[in-house]
Amino acid sequence: MVPARLLDLTRTLRRAGRVPTGVDRVERAYLAQFLQDDVPVFGLVRTALGYILLDRVGVQAFSDRVHGDVPWGPRRGLARLSRAPDAVRRAESDMRKLAIARLTPGRLGAALARYVPAGYAYYNVGHSNLTDRVLSGIKGSFGTVHVLVHDVIPLEYPQFQRAGSVAPFEVKMRRVARFADRIICNSKDTAARCGAVMADWGRVPPMVVAHLGCPVSEPDMDDLPPEIDPNQAYFVTVGTIEPRKNHGFLLDLWDELGPDASRLYISGARGWENANVFARLDDLGPQSRVQELGALSDAAQTALVAGARCTLFPTLAEGFGLPLVESLTLGTPVICNDLPVFREFLGKYAVYASVEERYLWLEAVKSWAESPPVVQEPEGFVAPTWVEHFKIVLGSEC
Repeated sequence: MVPARLLDLTRTLRRAGRVPTGVDRVERAYLAQFLQDDVPVFGLVRTALGYILLDRVGVQAFSDRVHGDVPWGPRRGLARLSRAPDAVRRAESDMRKLAIARLTPGRLGAALARYVPAGYAYYNVGHSNLTDRVLSGIKGSFGTVHVLVHDVIPLEYPQFQRAGSVAPFEVKMRRVARFADRIICNSKDTAARCGAVMADWGRVPPMVVAHLGCPVSEPDMDDLPPEIDPNQAYFVTVGTIEPRKNHGFLLDLWDELGPDASRLYISGARGWENANVFARLDDLGPQSRVQELGALSDAAQTALVAGARCTLFPTLAEGFGLPLVESLTLGTPVICNDLPVFREFLGKYAVYASVEERYLWLEAVKSWAESPPVVQEPEGFVAPTWVEHFKIVLGSEC
């Protein structure tokens, strides 16, 4: 067992006040697990004014605020001058107050060596703070580096990415290849792809595969937008509206299905590089059978998915696919693009249809609008759990 764990919480702090994404939920799961364990836990955060180190008391206080059990305090001191969103400035103020040390960039390694027991394990699961300074500081203070890689999609499909994001991502992954003592992958597919990329760079760190846990929130029908009629058959797709999620494919299907089609609800925030899809969504009239809902609360999204005839997921590339796990856990059938990663953890419980075979999607939607599908057994699906994930990750900790 390691003498201590240091969890990087930079991403969670920077996203204070925002609806959590899938990656955010993973960082929160690690936060909860490390607070639950007996191993001493520390938190590292990079702020606009330098690094902050938290002990268990500070990490617990951070968790309490992230989950809304304790409100963020007021902006204090230099945080009032920051250009960051108000919630982030308040979060930074609170964490400075709770810190056991404020670490200057040039003395990061020395400070960590002073406060954190040698041989500690540094975990970065949110990809924020993967810098040369941090990773070399960890190694210089006798820590080991453990990084969770969610996917390498930006390197495989740069055409789907936000402008200017591919090169920084590659730099981060090259650092991981250089510094990591272990890479945690969310699927065998991600591990294979990550390994292939890093092999070309000359070093592939040891890897462990651990599927992500997927706890499902309690549904709250009262939290749904009032225009949704749960008594009418509808389909749903969940995820950020970005190019690789392939929302245009579904819009084309519904154009072909015509005015008598069942409703399609699109749940997710708008992303990037998707002007054509955004324009089509903006042009949807009040009589359209397609409706964009934006980002919903966890309780509302659970209710939406639980009441759907089917979750549609024509994504072109994916590292895992939490919405599909959530759907099957709720007993809602899934049609998804035929990607190897989905077969890895969905097995026989999803319907796989290549987006090249458009007619299969059309026929399924037409048929399932009339009655729930009988070709699946989603109620037999057993979702991966965080207990299993951490049994693998912490069981192989070094």
